[in-house]
Amino acid sequence: MLGASGAVGQELLQLLEERRFPVGELRLLASARSAGQTCVWNGQSLTFQEVTASAFEGVDLVLASAGGSVSKMWRQAIVAAGAVMVDNSSAFRMEDGVPLVVPEVNPDAALAHSGVIANPNCTTILLTLALAPLAAQRPMQRVVVSTYQSASGAGARAMDELKDLSRAVLDGETPKSEVLPHSLAFNLFLHNSPLQPNSYCEEEMKMVNETRKIMGLPDLRFTATCVRVPVLRAHSEAVNVEFTEPFPVQEARDLLAVAPGLELLEDPINNRFPMPTDVTGRDPVVVGRIRQDISEDKALEFWLCGDQIRKGAALNAIQIAELLLPAA
Repeated sequence: MLGASGAVGQELLQLLEERRFPVGELRLLASARSAGQTCVWNGQSLTFQEVTASAFEGVDLVLASAGGSVSKMWRQAIVAAGAVMVDNSSAFRMEDGVPLVVPEVNPDAALAHSGVIANPNCTTILLTLALAPLAAQRPMQRVVVSTYQSASGAGARAMDELKDLSRAVLDGETPKSEVLPHSLAFNLFLHNSPLQPNSYCEEEMKMVNETRKIMGLPDLRFTATCVRVPVLRAHSEAVNVEFTEPFPVQEARDLLAVAPGLELLEDPINNRFPMPTDVTGRDPVVVGRIRQDISEDKALEFWLCGDQIRKGAALNAIQIAELLLPAA
C-alpha cells in the first residue's frame, strides 16, 4: 500500500480485512514523515516504511492513494518489479492504454492492463453505477448532473476543520478556513479545483471525461456542476438523463433496485429519499426520487448518495484488485 497513512489508505486497510483479501505479506509505504509509525491490521502490528524502489520487489499488487505525483514517481519501479498498481489518483485515468474501471460497470477492462489500472474519481464512480443499468436498456443522449460533495472529499483535515469551524460559528466567532479556500461551516461553495479554459472546473471535467471513457461513449453530451457542501462524509448527486426514447419510470425503478452496488430508497408517502447519513460507512450507493422530467418526455431525473471514501475510492480499488485474483 502506497500512501497507507491517509484517509483512503486507512479505509483500504479496513476493507482488506473485512473482505478477507488473500494477503501473504502487507507492506505499508508512506512518506518519510510517516515512516516508523505503526498500526494494527488483522491482529498484527505493522510499521510504515519510507517508500523506495526496492520496497516493490516481490510485490504482486500496489494499492496507491498517495496522490498523482507520487504515483507518477514510482510507476516505473512498480511495473519493473512485475506488480500491478491500482491507482486512486487522477494521474493516469485518461491515459490511452490505462483501464479506468468500475467493477460493476466495465470489469473486463481491468484485464487489459499494462501494469496500471486507474480508479475513477469518486463522483464518477457513484454516477456510473446508476447510469450503467439504464444505458444497457436504452441509449443515453445527454447527462446533466449537479454534485453535493462532502468535506471528506478534501481529506481528513477538511473533515476536522468543518467540525471545528462549525463549533466556532455557534460560539459567535467568524473563523477562517486554513484547509479549504472558504469556510464550509453553515456554507457551501463551488468546487475549488482549477478552472479550465472552458470555464468548467477540473472536478467537473473529470466527471465528463471519465464517464465517457468508462461507459465507452466518447461523444456523450454531458455537463456537470460540482459543489462542496457542509456534510462530513458521503457525496450526493442530482442527475438528469435523456435517452433516445421515453423510459418508463417504473421500469427504471425495477432496474436500479436490482443493479449491483445499488440500493433503492423511495418512500414518497413520508417524503423519504436517500441522504448522506444513509450511506456513511456503507458500501452501496443509494438511489431514489426517480421521476420523469416534466420538460422532456425522454428524460429521467433521480437522486443518489454514496460514501466517497468507501465506494467512491477504497472499496472500488479493492474490487478492482479482486478482479485480478486467479480463479479459485
